Amino acid sequence: MSKLKEPPPARFFIGLIFNPDANLKKCIDRLKKQFGEIIFESGSFDFSETNYYENEMGKSLKRKFIAFSNLIERTGIIEKKIISNEIENDFSLNGQRTINIDPGYIAPEHLILATGKGYAHRSYLGKGVYAELTLIFERNVIRTLDWTYPDYKFKNIQDMFLGIRNNYLQQLREGNLI
Repeated sequence: MSKLKEPPPARFFIGLIFNPDANLKKCIDRLKKQFGEIIFESGSFDFSETNYYENEMGKSLKRKFIAFSNLIERTGIIEKKIISNEIENDFSLNGQRTINIDPGYIAPEHLILATGKGYAHRSYLGKGVYAELTLIFERNVIRTLDWTYPDYKFKNIQDMFLGIRNNYLQQLREGNLI
């Protein structure tokens, strides 16, 4: 019989896809107010791997990632997704999103994204939220999966996530969990 125990808290992060005309600064300020201090913020870069969002959000979309300093209990991703959806709605125009907010977390063993869409590789967590295993960490190497999003397979994005993970692992080693 296995002994049940809570895993260590995880590093909360958000992936943003946005229309260049969106008020991204105001959105990030709102995310900071809601979720706390940002420990990492990537630059903005083109999001051109799929046209999935173009009908709703327009063309020439951009991508950015932010990570927060406070660690979260992994089940906390449910409420983070619900709040993220509310913020997306607040930045919508005429019922169309201008910013897509994808919350997730980095744990020692993997990267999980929260989504409202079920699928075979997504486990239901509760309150309409599913967890998608997106990347696996094996030592200091990332393993992708068949369903890993194309931009998460780019070396520069994987290097960024490894850097965030290394900072997070150092925080765990130091016992600085707040």
